[in-house]
Amino acid sequence: MRTLTVLTFALSTAATFGACAPQETGTLQTATKALGATEVRSIEYSGTGRWFQFGQAPGPTLPWPAFDVSNFTASVNYETPAARVEMARIQVVEPGRARPAPVEQHPVQVVSGTYAWNMATPPGAAPDAAPAPQPQVEAVEERTMEIWTTPHGFLKAAAANNATSQPANGGSDVSFTVDGKHRYVGRINAQNQVERVQTWIDNPVLGDTPVEVTYSDYRDFGGVMFPARILRTEGGYPVLDVAVSKVTANPVVEIAIPDPVRSFTPPAVNVEMEKLADGVYYVKGGSHHSVAIDQRDHIVVVEAPQNEARSTAVIAKVKQTIPNKPIRYLINTHAHFDHSGGLRTYVDEGATIVTHAGNKPYYEQAWAAPRTINPDRLARSAKRASFETFTDKHVMTDGRRTIEIHQITGGGHNDAFAMVYLPAEKILIEVDAYTPAAAGTPPPATPNPFAVNLYDNIQRLRLDVGQIAALHGPRVATMADLRAFIRQPNITH
Repeated sequence: MRTLTVLTFALSTAATFGACAPQETGTLQTATKALGATEVRSIEYSGTGRWFQFGQAPGPTLPWPAFDVSNFTASVNYETPAARVEMARIQVVEPGRARPAPVEQHPVQVVSGTYAWNMATPPGAAPDAAPAPQPQVEAVEERTMEIWTTPHGFLKAAAANNATSQPANGGSDVSFTVDGKHRYVGRINAQNQVERVQTWIDNPVLGDTPVEVTYSDYRDFGGVMFPARILRTEGGYPVLDVAVSKVTANPVVEIAIPDPVRSFTPPAVNVEMEKLADGVYYVKGGSHHSVAIDQRDHIVVVEAPQNEARSTAVIAKVKQTIPNKPIRYLINTHAHFDHSGGLRTYVDEGATIVTHAGNKPYYEQAWAAPRTINPDRLARSAKRASFETFTDKHVMTDGRRTIEIHQITGGGHNDAFAMVYLPAEKILIEVDAYTPAAAGTPPPATPNPFAVNLYDNIQRLRLDVGQIAALHGPRVATMADLRAFIRQPNITH
């Protein structure tokens, strides 16, 4: 990107920025000298603490779920710019909330220039397969932001982007904009320390999403001043809380871009339709699925996952398969961002969003946020969202086909969670409670409590289920598959 090229060039001349930008010869210059930002070309810092899973809150008013982090290491090259973040983390199971038994995870997340990737087991490979580069095109923005919100990175970026300063509480507030749309605002305190950095990144649910990083307890780590505590919030809740124990200035941080990452071209959104019954279609083609239901004079779609690109492609395919009818309703199972990121596209399409009552105020507040970084269809049309809500059971009918929506109660995945049932067709539509594995895969040694809870809800409601259209996974399943998965006797109910 042009901005990164300009930024990299400007950083090489950071030592002379005071002469080029006289308006910044005050606190910004002093902080740069105090932290040695001009001399620090790379940095590595490690510690322990907590990481939080953004967009996966167990309820619409709850914070992101926490993971204990036993090791966190970030290696940053400011000149490329590039970064590699590694951690060992394990989920914290909240009191009273049933979750699958936590397993320690070891993610490796990398960015270099305009490329981002994870080192992870390839999809479909054996669990013990060697990690390989997995392109993460959509992560470039956020991971680049993490570089320029570090204390030294912020000072370098401020110098490179003609930052302006205003006196504030004995220090100064320093602000600048990168690429004409990514704004940064930092507080430098009276001790010439970067105390706080704020910026905004794009998110399909939250729009211009606020990110705030707070730095405290600066110490001398082997000749470099660096905060011993880092707290980052995103969307109003913590996403990272690290106690720093080790810092190295100017380590060798050489991050080569793997050939599969450099040559990767994101494929077009793939949408495939599988007929489940007359007028009922399983909308597949990616990691997240939907279901389209042909009603007498309209269409009902279940789930709008991921983002606008996915929703736009699904809408086009559904209209091609079921022509000359509007999509009047979009049924949303829950507010996790991978299952609600495409909702706004359906609002622009004219559909009413059918969701649990607990989700409505959350969506209304989130969708009222500015969307200047990446305006979507709804931001451009400014249409008003229409909702139809429920708390326990909701029935929709066109006089021919009945659609039942039931709250999934007593589970740990989400507190405003729904499944959809078509009684005439005996089809259950659900997600995140049970994900069928490929045929022939043995069941887990310990039953997943989310799947057990789904089975209990089916039993409680006395639903006669023939097919389970899970919105993750490779195939349609049956009740026999679900029973086998949770190690229940294969009996009828």
